[in-house]
Amino acid sequence: MPYRIQDVLGRIDRFPRVDLIHRPTPLRKLERLSARLGGPEIYIKRDDLTGLAFGGNKSRKLEFIVRDMLDKKADVVITWAGIQSNWCMQTAAAARTFGINPILVLFKTTDLPAAADGNLLLDVILGADIRILQAEKGKIVKSAQAMDLLDEAGREVRGQGHRPYLVPVGGSLVRGDMDKPLGAVSYVASFAELLEQMRSGGVEPDYVVHSTGSGGTQAGLVVGAKALTTGCRIIGISASDPKGPFSDDVLEIARATDEALGLGLEVLADDVVVFDEYLGEGYGIVDKAVAQVIRLVFQTEGIVLDPVYTAKAMIGLIDLIKTGFFKSTDKVLFLHTGGTPALFPNREKIVGLLEEKD
Repeated sequence: MPYRIQDVLGRIDRFPRVDLIHRPTPLRKLERLSARLGGPEIYIKRDDLTGLAFGGNKSRKLEFIVRDMLDKKADVVITWAGIQSNWCMQTAAAARTFGINPILVLFKTTDLPAAADGNLLLDVILGADIRILQAEKGKIVKSAQAMDLLDEAGREVRGQGHRPYLVPVGGSLVRGDMDKPLGAVSYVASFAELLEQMRSGGVEPDYVVHSTGSGGTQAGLVVGAKALTTGCRIIGISASDPKGPFSDDVLEIARATDEALGLGLEVLADDVVVFDEYLGEGYGIVDKAVAQVIRLVFQTEGIVLDPVYTAKAMIGLIDLIKTGFFKSTDKVLFLHTGGTPALFPNREKIVGLLEEKD
């Protein structure tokens, strides 16, 4: 028997948070895209409109994580991700909002744009202390590889009398100074929010499809769906990693989230569904399919996808429709997780790909 939404929200309210986002974010049916694709009814949840900086799913996570920073009296936050990371930019923006100085360890590769544009430009404007780590082509740097720079930054600021807070990439795995799955808890709350919105229109979601990167968003959605529905499935389209080890991370975070909320769910490996067939040439690399799906959704629905995450998730959704994964009667919600600043450092690549003849 599913929990009542208010009961789950009551458990989430035990975790303090700061106020960073506009809620609820909009949710609507994609009428024209649904008709164009000839498959199930497609809805969209606009977490690109959360309100912090350019919006995105990380803002929800940061409400809980920044509160934890403040409670632990941190005055510096240290985190890491890619050179055009939404996570790092939003962490820097949230930190500045509450008087915390950001240190960002950013990895770059020869095949990713590294000019002061997009999120990197915003990092510079925010005055973040930026430290660069070179990575292999098309690969994400793992925490073990970044740890030397992270440890060095921590020692440095402690030596200056500061109190650093190390937060894991994406605010997902329980690592560093984040000792609870705060990022995932925020997406249990998000699932409750979208469920209330859909039910108010007389619709019950069968699937939620989203781009998955560090695992916290998917883990929170999995726990929310398992607690509040009898069959809604969460589909993660990987933007970065093969599904094997990544699915293990999502399962770890989901189980930690269930335990933290005291829900008593049995979160199984089968609850974690990840497709890694839509990675293309690798993390952050724009190809023709990415450019074309950005154009399709913008021209059809007036909604801008980003080239790193949501475009690849939409490619996955469209392919799953074409291959018969969904029934025509299914109600499928697409979660827009933000990331649109990444369009601009990729402008020349996108324009060139769209000008190519098929």
